[in-house]
Amino acid sequence: MSLCKNTTCFIDSFVSMPSTRRCASTPPCEVYSNCNHLASTKMASSAKHSVAFLFILGVLTAPAMSVYTLTDSGGLGARFDGVGGLSGGGATSRLLVSYPEPYRSQILDYLFKPNFGAALQILKVEIGGDAQSSEGTEPSHMHSASDQNYTRGYEWWLMREAKQRNPGIKLYGLPWAFPGWVGGGQPYPNPEPTANYVTHWILGAKKVHNLTIDYVGVWNEKEYDVKYIKTLRKTLDDNGLGHVTIVAADGDWLRISEEVMADPELAKVVDIIGAHYPGTNSIPMAQATGKPLWASEDYSTFNDPKGASCWARILNQNYVNGHMTSTIAWNLIASYYDNLPYRRDGLMTANQPWSGHYEVSDPVWATAHTTHFTAPGWTYLKGVGHLDGGGSYVALTDGKGGLTIVIEAMSHQYSKCVRPLLPPYSVAAKQIVNFQLGGAFEKITHLCVWFSKFVGNSTARFQRRDPPIKVTGGHFSVEVEENCLYTLTTIEKVRQPPTDYPDSPAPAPFPIPYKDNFDGQSDSSEARYFADQTGVFELFVNESSPNHQGTMRQVVTYRPIFWCKKGPTDSPISVLGDYNWTDVTVSCDVLVEQQGGAFVAARVDRGGCLIKDALGFFLWLFADDTWALSYDIALKNIVKQGKLNATVVGQWHRLDLYVKGDIVKGSINGRVLFDFRTGPLPMKKGFAAIGSLDFKNVQFDNFAVDRAK
Repeated sequence: MSLCKNTTCFIDSFVSMPSTRRCASTPPCEVYSNCNHLASTKMASSAKHSVAFLFILGVLTAPAMSVYTLTDSGGLGARFDGVGGLSGGGATSRLLVSYPEPYRSQILDYLFKPNFGAALQILKVEIGGDAQSSEGTEPSHMHSASDQNYTRGYEWWLMREAKQRNPGIKLYGLPWAFPGWVGGGQPYPNPEPTANYVTHWILGAKKVHNLTIDYVGVWNEKEYDVKYIKTLRKTLDDNGLGHVTIVAADGDWLRISEEVMADPELAKVVDIIGAHYPGTNSIPMAQATGKPLWASEDYSTFNDPKGASCWARILNQNYVNGHMTSTIAWNLIASYYDNLPYRRDGLMTANQPWSGHYEVSDPVWATAHTTHFTAPGWTYLKGVGHLDGGGSYVALTDGKGGLTIVIEAMSHQYSKCVRPLLPPYSVAAKQIVNFQLGGAFEKITHLCVWFSKFVGNSTARFQRRDPPIKVTGGHFSVEVEENCLYTLTTIEKVRQPPTDYPDSPAPAPFPIPYKDNFDGQSDSSEARYFADQTGVFELFVNESSPNHQGTMRQVVTYRPIFWCKKGPTDSPISVLGDYNWTDVTVSCDVLVEQQGGAFVAARVDRGGCLIKDALGFFLWLFADDTWALSYDIALKNIVKQGKLNATVVGQWHRLDLYVKGDIVKGSINGRVLFDFRTGPLPMKKGFAAIGSLDFKNVQFDNFAVDRAK
């Protein structure tokens, strides 16, 4: 890190030069504008090539404006804990692990590589619990009390990749759901097994993957139990994990703050109070605890320009309004099918591993404005707050004279997050913002400038604006324009354009025909492209069947402790493909290992917590030697059924389902069971799927989907 050395100051306003100007403070300061009329037709070419326009500044005749003082004299504010992204809650990174190289590594670089893309400082992941938790199911490391496996799923892989790129990144684990055996069906009545379960995950991370978990939560957005939190702390300490920090309670502020204030023992074991979607505000009682306050889940907004502006606003105002020292985005990356819930809510999108296409979305560059010029352990200055003309500013220091100032002027219209409701406010189209540097910052002579605007024709993404701002006697001014984001910093770094890799391949629909015999290795325990919605489907080696040695097996045999409010279906299901598929054939070999059954399906119309209400065409084979065609996964609308007259349990059978227009055909082992016209139905399109009846072991092999001819 070094101070900027360029001594020239300029205004790159592409309109007429204003008349004389006077700053609100003396001696006269420099006025810097870098957001004006970037899309001007006349000057577009010059702007593209960063042509500097030099002006001699006169004296302002406008009324005096506020001066914002930034100093370390008299003490500092709170420690900055970092900006993060959340993988999970659930299965939000499901398709990422299936990307081919070099695209997979490029995506990971954009997320985690320092001074590159988002350069995230915290990675929060779901501790998989074998149950649906928003976009899908993440597998547990302990399907049963006697089972431990620390290679399931892709979160281990993702944490390793993040650490490889940034060894200093902090890791944070949180359960959304729990396997059914934990705590006897609820996590709290018997807290010791639950605390041991979570502790095993942290120990397994270290032993198997050499990953040190820094933070752990309680239960995402659910009621917590004080006895459990205390038991968790003791269990961690008893296992040599005293370094692991407990964040509670990943919900709202009030109850946990009240309990921490009233219970000294609880106050001793809760290290951080984390709330979700706080709307940039905390409450006085939370601040009175003296604990660091985090927005431990926030953002949850479409990753378009408005989403980037939402993210930029809350990254600043979470501290300005709520004294929150960390903000973690749900979600890290939208790497799940578009037609699952909360499509494209990630900081970027990568949901086409078959094509290699991914999109470096604007929230990545909004993140960079903070993460490229700070680090966890930096400290906020006390002199931060709102601008007179709307917007906000924060300032942070490394304690060695380094200074970073982030200014946002995001309008109400263009920075609404999905939640919570944003109260009305206004932002000036332009405002001159005057700063006075004091203390250790008095000797700063220049500040480098980085700038973004995510809306309108003048869009710009994380551009370095040269030359830097000149600071005279600690004074400088900057012209701030509506919907613009600025970083002013003593940190000099080489300008990187917001596209450091060539464009990814063009998008393409899911390939059809598609086949998978589930042979071979994977960086995940799951087959590529399948997105489990209930239950867990894992790659499996079947040593007892020479013709079906590599299979995919539904492995959850306990009803999980669900996160979804009403709980999804008890019929495990994994979807795949293109939601817009209409006329397809879906085929698969199935092995029902015990009581229950198996199905193949077409036109499955939904996923997520609403999977229990899924409609589609479901061809079932049951353990009692019967079959059925239903229009729903809940088996409430059975339209055809019969007897197979064959042994089902322990034997492989081939299921074939054909759907074209309103014609539906089904066969098992080549025997046609039905062929008819349905008449008008709501299931016009949807995913292909496989699944089982109830939480039973079922194996699948030789899956295929093709166009119905």
